[in-house]
Amino acid sequence: MMIEQRDLVVWGASALLALGIGWSRYAKNKARNDIVRQLAAMEPKQREKMLSRYNPKMALELRQELLERFRIMC
Repeated sequence: MMIEQRDLVVWGASALLALGIGWSRYAKNKARNDIVRQLAAMEPKQREKMLSRYNPKMALELRQELLERFRIMC
């Protein structure tokens, strides 16, 4: 069985796509971790004000993350 140029192109494109998806997930998780750490360092009133600015789904996820990682009730 011979490996054709088309096969190499398909594998190369697939690898680049996988790297792009992996990198975007990594960046998203890193940004979320930074946000959670910043929220944990804030005063409670300021934290609630910041959380109210996010959309409800993300605010709920951030509150859950604060509770799980830092035992902070919002």
